[in-house]
Amino acid sequence: MTPPDDLMSKLVSLGKRRGFVFPTAEIYGGLQGFWDWGPLGVELKNNIKRMWWQRFVQERMDVVGLDSAIVTNPEVWNRSGHLTGFTDQLVECKKCHHRFKKDDLSSGACPDCGGKDLGTPRQFNLMLKTQVGPVQDSGSDAFLRPETAQNIFVNFETVRTTSRLKVPFGIAQIGKAFRNEITPGNFIFRTREFEQMELEFFVSPKEDQKWFEYWVEESMKWFTDLGIKSDSIRQYHQKKEELAHYAKATVDVEFNWPFSSQGGKGWGELMGIANRTDFDLKAHNLKYKDESGEFTPYVIEPSFGVERAALAFLINAYEEIEGGRTTTTESNKETEVVLRLHKSLAPIKVAVLPLSKKEPLAKLATEVFDSLKSKFMCAYDEVSSIGRRYRRQDEVGTPYCVTVDFESLEDKKATVRDRDTMKQERIPIAELNDYCRDKFNES
Repeated sequence: MTPPDDLMSKLVSLGKRRGFVFPTAEIYGGLQGFWDWGPLGVELKNNIKRMWWQRFVQERMDVVGLDSAIVTNPEVWNRSGHLTGFTDQLVECKKCHHRFKKDDLSSGACPDCGGKDLGTPRQFNLMLKTQVGPVQDSGSDAFLRPETAQNIFVNFETVRTTSRLKVPFGIAQIGKAFRNEITPGNFIFRTREFEQMELEFFVSPKEDQKWFEYWVEESMKWFTDLGIKSDSIRQYHQKKEELAHYAKATVDVEFNWPFSSQGGKGWGELMGIANRTDFDLKAHNLKYKDESGEFTPYVIEPSFGVERAALAFLINAYEEIEGGRTTTTESNKETEVVLRLHKSLAPIKVAVLPLSKKEPLAKLATEVFDSLKSKFMCAYDEVSSIGRRYRRQDEVGTPYCVTVDFESLEDKKATVRDRDTMKQERIPIAELNDYCRDKFNES
């Protein structure tokens, strides 16, 4: 098992080396808190978003989707309280002048230089400001949204009316959010630009506890259904003094991180489920009316970041095998990495591996690739020995490798190798689509 202190550095290395995620504009030194997602990373993120949307929108009759603007009328943030209340406490070390979030200074000393002379904490607004229009003055001030929730609230009546929905119902959104974090860090755990997956579920005040408990369990189940180990995830019920001012109750779904997330190594927030009461709709003067009368719905909010979820899935899936796995007749004594991502999340579903670059084998392998590519995200790899190619695909989590060999020219079959069991099956090329479909449906 990989030691926790080594795991993060290995994931950072894997992310850059294999095209998952790397610092933005690295040739110019990057920019702290901002990351670019490469060819494999964008597939992983899209798969996470797709599985969330499928479970919580597509498969439900009581939830619809929304895609709202990143920049909106500043009055939204005034009414919601973000202009005055969306803050963290900032502390500056008087020795090295580096600035930190107060919550990250549990030792009472500067984590960079060890200095004990820390300034008085002061409030720091986390919203990123921008200007709209050709003239830059106070009237053109606007903000990059720090969350997607408020756009859902201000569109509550329009969405409800056009969708003809009755309480209880939900509005879901996946989109970019921006927070001027004082201390971004731990790779993609805390960033300044991220994507949120948020669901605002509107309920009768009389049924808020029932729905709150329901969404806590549904959120936990979504993670475990996608492969998160049950002993790596837990619920933390926030104490009264920890609750946000608008919340009646909040449960953090915590993950066992291999780093210090909030002053102590181990458990830290992966996502939160909050009972926001009627605070948000009241702030925007919005009500709901049905046969029982007029009232302001309560809101249950399951919310988390795609990047943090991706990090948890990568940590959960990463495995090192000392001495490697012998998949061919060649000797292999190297330590191998297998990324055991759930099949639904794997960036590449099927890799096509011709045993030779030469014709006519390459032509047949290309035909196999073409027959699979419309149904599955595929890779084509003809470089190096077949054993090394297997290991490359294991390292990025590809569930199935299809090897096209010289026998394939005669029997019109290919060998399918399973990432996890290493079992190999000889399958007719004409049946590969159905075979792979059935395998993915099993998961």
